[in-house]
Amino acid sequence: MNAAVPTLRPRAEAEAARLPPLLARAEHLAGTVLLGEHGRRRAGQGDDFWQYRPVQPGDSRQMIDWRRSGRSDAQFVRQREWQIAQSVMLWVDPAASMRFASDKGLPDKADRARLLALASAILLIRGGERVGLTGGALPPRRGQVQIARLTEALMQDSDEDYASPDMTGLLPHGRAILISDFMGDLKGLRGALTAAADRGVRGVLCQVLDPAEEAFPYAGRTIFESIGGTVAHETLKANDLRDRYLERLAERKSELASLCSVIGWRFGCHHTSDSAQAALLWLYRAIDEGEGT
Repeated sequence: MNAAVPTLRPRAEAEAARLPPLLARAEHLAGTVLLGEHGRRRAGQGDDFWQYRPVQPGDSRQMIDWRRSGRSDAQFVRQREWQIAQSVMLWVDPAASMRFASDKGLPDKADRARLLALASAILLIRGGERVGLTGGALPPRRGQVQIARLTEALMQDSDEDYASPDMTGLLPHGRAILISDFMGDLKGLRGALTAAADRGVRGVLCQVLDPAEEAFPYAGRTIFESIGGTVAHETLKANDLRDRYLERLAERKSELASLCSVIGWRFGCHHTSDSAQAALLWLYRAIDEGEGT
């Protein structure tokens, strides 16, 4: 136990040092996106009464309408019209496969995914939404404190090669953003999307890929190894694998798009070599207006 202490502190300090730069970049990225009016009726901070709803995780006691709650065994919140009140839950793939970058000049997939998720959260919270993380890790809330919590939570890595979204904690008829490379087994994702659809949740899948994963620019003797080190394959003619790989990648994208189409979700693919601003704008429009490309 004692031998691990000297290495644990530097690792913890290194992780903590990454938080402010990520938040600063996300704030800057969010600031580049010009937002218009929502243009649709929804619960929020206006003066007009909208509806009563049961208390949800993340609601404060100050939000409870005690007069209405006193007429039943449950507690209720009085919702008002316009700019808020839906919860948006985020899931960003923490698996080892996301820590891949084919070039030192490119961000790894995890970095881009976290940046997009946090910038989206900042935009949504500024618009009055409540944002949290799936899996019960962080209930949906508003405010700068919640943004700081999201920043810290999004920095957590997993040692697994691939991960599937944990959709527990989703609120009925809410929204969700799932960001991953979606390169692992899709069984878990299918189950997660089915569970979300059963609760009336709509959302967005954003697939983040490195440009090398899209182009497969490998030839000759090559050793392919997973980031986690659990899978390895050596070939003397990598170029012979190119057509089969590209075919399977196209099939994977088609399956992801079909899964989304069936349940009314949006699907998009983003490359780490492309503009983060364009990806953020697409994400925001897709989740908030249902207008993806």
